Amino acid sequence: MARKRTPQGSADEPGRRTPPAARTPRGSYAVGDERRQRILDTAVDHFARWGFHASSLARIAKDAGITQGGLLHHFPSKEDLLLHVLERADATDREGFLTHEFESAAEMFSMLVRLAEHDGARVGQTRMFNVLAAEAGAPGHPAHAYFAHRYAELVEVMAGVLRRAAHAGELRPDTDAVAVAHEVAAVLDGLRIQWGLDPRGFDLAGRFRAFVERVLRALSVSG
Repeated sequence: MARKRTPQGSADEPGRRTPPAARTPRGSYAVGDERRQRILDTAVDHFARWGFHASSLARIAKDAGITQGGLLHHFPSKEDLLLHVLERADATDREGFLTHEFESAAEMFSMLVRLAEHDGARVGQTRMFNVLAAEAGAPGHPAHAYFAHRYAELVEVMAGVLRRAAHAGELRPDTDAVAVAHEVAAVLDGLRIQWGLDPRGFDLAGRFRAFVERVLRALSVSG
């Protein structure tokens, strides 16, 4: 009597075993990504409230709803967590400004105003930058090199645009590009600090827009 055939891979077929169910690694990756995102969001809030030194991994982990060991699985130290927070926060500015090819000084200033508008929509992150930038003045701070490089890069990009604008006849040929770039960066930071004290009552983007319009009028060949 012929033996009844079974579907391929069935346990009823001699010498063959049912293969394990297909794995879905993306599911575990998605959980890990969501957990990392939650940790980073919680760290932004803590660094904005207490700065780097007064924040603790234990409190961050608790507020993120995980154990401290779980947090350390994703970020081996508080310094590593801080740098990941800053890199993620900086991504928008880098994509929107630092890597952009500006055709004029007016276009550059317009982009800076849009970034100021964006800052006004991310209260926690902007407050965090205010706090950490002040802390990072100490050479031993783990974010010192990050902020020093960030400001140097920002000034370099702005000064380059201003030099090209002066060469093209948009701005006065005697424009001190580096000095203007430092001034613009300083005013934007100062306005961010004032806005951080009163987000509802202080128009960050409006004040900065008025400032860069005055700068552009003062430097422009056409006035």
